[in-house]
Amino acid sequence: MNTYFISDLHFGHANVIKYDNRPFVNIEQNDSVLIDNWNSRVTDKDEVYILGDFSWYNAAKTLEIFSKLKGKKYLIRGNHDSKLLKNSKIRGLFEEIVDYKEIKLTKDFGLVLSHYPIPCFNHHIQGWVHLYGHVHNTLEWNVMLLTKETLERTFNAPCRMYNIGCMMDYMGYTPRTLEEILSTCEN
Repeated sequence: MNTYFISDLHFGHANVIKYDNRPFVNIEQNDSVLIDNWNSRVTDKDEVYILGDFSWYNAAKTLEIFSKLKGKKYLIRGNHDSKLLKNSKIRGLFEEIVDYKEIKLTKDFGLVLSHYPIPCFNHHIQGWVHLYGHVHNTLEWNVMLLTKETLERTFNAPCRMYNIGCMMDYMGYTPRTLEEILSTCEN
C-alpha cells in the first residue's frame, strides 16, 4: 500500500486552465489527463489525500468521475468544496473529511495537512512537513516561498512546507508520495 497526496484538482473548472496556465486545450482534456495520471499510479489498496478543491461539477458528474479513480480517498476540505459536500453521496466518496490533519509517522516526525498554507505550522521547528494547496502557482505562492525563506533564515532551520497543487511542475497533474515530493522539493 502507498499513500499519495495532491491538491486543487478542480475537475470541471474550465477557468482553471487559464488561471494555472494548464497545458490543456479544454476541461475535458484536463479531466482525462488527471484521471489517467491518477490511475497510472494509484491502486485500489492505496490511499490518496486530496487537499481540497476536488470538483466544480455537479454531484452526478463528480460521482461519475470519482467512480473512475482508484484508491481510498481522504479529503482535507478546501474553500470550493462546501457545496458538493452537502450531498451525502459525495461525502460517501471519502474515508474521512476534515479541515486539518496531523499524521505522526514516527516518534519525532509527521505531516501537517491543510488546504491552506500555514507558515508557522505545528512542529515546524522540529522538522515536520506541511503539505498544502490553495495558492496554485500564483503570486500568493511566490509570497509563501518568500515567507518560507524568511522562516528558514530566522530559525536557521529548514521550513518544510510544500505546495502540492496538481499544476506544480513537480506534481505533474499526478498524485505523488511523500518521498517523491520531498526528493523533488528538497533537492
